[in-house]
Amino acid sequence: MEQRINYVEVAPDLIKLISQLELYKNSTDFDKKLIELVKIRASQLNKCAYCINMHTKDARALGETEQRIYCLSAWRETEFYTAEEKAALELTEAVTNIAEQGVPDQVYQDVRKHFDEKQYIDLVALIITINCWNRLSIANHNVPE
Repeated sequence: MEQRINYVEVAPDLIKLISQLELYKNSTDFDKKLIELVKIRASQLNKCAYCINMHTKDARALGETEQRIYCLSAWRETEFYTAEEKAALELTEAVTNIAEQGVPDQVYQDVRKHFDEKQYIDLVALIITINCWNRLSIANHNVPE
């Protein structure tokens, strides 16, 4: 598969805007490993090979274990993740697949057990951002290096 359009060159202003949204995560108090788990899980759901490749490497560089990365698509069936991580992953799935059933009240309530209002919004922003990157990459056949 060949890349359709080099969107970095064609639309640099767009990339600057999305990059600013991406930088927002640095103002949050989320653990960097949690951020990468969210990015990997959303990318798995969206089937974005480019982003899965990138964020699994980033997670490993932060010290994330291969076991947790490999089992991420089946996170509900393991004890490898904390309750906080599970809540974030559940929200990631709901927001990524938002057209199916929105964000159910139970998901919201589970997330709020671990995250305050600001953190909830920050987590949604993180999920929105990776979904944006995923869709841009997939629409343009951006392939892993």
